[in-house]
Amino acid sequence: MKAELLEAIPGITPYVSLIDADGHRDSTGAFAELVADIGPAELLGLYRDMVIIRRIDTEATALQRQGELGLWPPLLGQEAAQIGSARALAADDFVFSSYRENGVAWVRGVPPTDLLVTWRGVAQSGWDPFIHRMATPQVIIGAQALHATGYALGMQLKQSDSVAITYFGDGATSEGDVSEALVFAASYAAPVVFFCQNNHWAISEPVRVQSRTALVDRAVGFGMPGIQVDGNDVLAVMAVTRSALDRARRGEGPTFIEAVTYRMGPHTTADDPTRYRPPADLAEWAAKDPLARVAAYLRGAGALDAAAEAEVTAAADAVAAELRAGCLAMPDLPPDALFDHVYAEPHPRIDEQRAAQQAYLRMFQ
Repeated sequence: MKAELLEAIPGITPYVSLIDADGHRDSTGAFAELVADIGPAELLGLYRDMVIIRRIDTEATALQRQGELGLWPPLLGQEAAQIGSARALAADDFVFSSYRENGVAWVRGVPPTDLLVTWRGVAQSGWDPFIHRMATPQVIIGAQALHATGYALGMQLKQSDSVAITYFGDGATSEGDVSEALVFAASYAAPVVFFCQNNHWAISEPVRVQSRTALVDRAVGFGMPGIQVDGNDVLAVMAVTRSALDRARRGEGPTFIEAVTYRMGPHTTADDPTRYRPPADLAEWAAKDPLARVAAYLRGAGALDAAAEAEVTAAADAVAAELRAGCLAMPDLPPDALFDHVYAEPHPRIDEQRAAQQAYLRMFQ
């Protein structure tokens, strides 16, 4: 692995793409060397991940439409950005994500059913962060960037080589929390990677309203390198993430990655993108589908025949079946469970609120 792909003096690395929309792989250049170990067999594994997480996404959306989930945030179209970056992480790195990074959670070993518990309303948190080295999803837009920076500063003080990575969307770059995190990380050379998935829409606001220039251009102003990558290219995403992680481990501080992708579904299942998104835009990005390009490459390399395709599909269907069964088996909690685990120790104010809720509910008995 080349040690100096991202310069010590902040600058912008040109747009990186290694597998184009037709499935042609570019094996030249420094970033291609970073993933030279990823041959057809390894790419088949990445493709399998992407198919499975898309199937999870489809099943969870169906569960919400059927009234089994209160809400679901689809990631359709962003599979490569999530799988490629997550597969670059070391076991002891720590993830701080938004509510859409279900592909990252899959890679970190989170059981599929645990992705649903908060959307089902049966728990306040989805999993133990320290088991999976991934914090539970942050709903407050951009707050996770501060959490990641704080964690990274802690790892720096401990002289650990663990790196924090935080995921956020283009809309979050307009939040003060992200700007503050970038300032702190740059000032103290914190070992953190800022991974922005530019999916072109902050709910109904297009990215051109968020920024008159490329989001990656902001990195230099904060004092860190920035790199823009084809977010629908799982191999390129892996390469740039490996580079940024390596830079952080060398003590050279944070990196800002802008993965240019597209949210092909709604912001959440409560959203109707047909009210604001031109159909031509969706058609354009559908032609750049992250799964299709890897499948095209693998077929050309002889690694994705009918048998392999059937195995991947069967694996995805099995995960979806497990997801559905687990969702439907979740027990309903009593209303006052809302007050459990708010504090580690008993708290009189929580007791008062619980009693007030119970008194209110008795009015309807």
